[in-house]
Amino acid sequence: MSEINVVPYIDVMLVLLVIFMVTAPLLTQGVKVDLPQAASEPIESEQLEPLVVTVDVGGNYYLNIGADPKQAIDHQALVNKVAAVLRHKPDTPVLVRGDKDVSYGRVVTAMALLQRAGAPSVGLITQAPEPVKR
Repeated sequence: MSEINVVPYIDVMLVLLVIFMVTAPLLTQGVKVDLPQAASEPIESEQLEPLVVTVDVGGNYYLNIGADPKQAIDHQALVNKVAAVLRHKPDTPVLVRGDKDVSYGRVVTAMALLQRAGAPSVGLITQAPEPVKR
């Protein structure tokens, strides 16, 4: 009788699983911020990749596009880059990631700059609160 030997297929799948487990954390990029926790509904998935403006604990601004997303940018560069993207793709969602320890004024300033760049609406990225242990 001829039977299919599935052992090699299982070995290949396990190797692929290990590769994905090792590389997935390396794909995460961006500036380290501690997001505030809030109970909120996730936004609907969009087909366009969102523009994410990050405000770190020092009040510096970062944009997830460009040559170096980990390089802080000034107000004018932020407005210019966001405006250029929105001119070409006006439906691009715009989000703000603010560190929980940054002053509220810096996040509001980022939102005002995005409005000046032409963003019709700005979303805030938060982290779901941890469940209460009893």
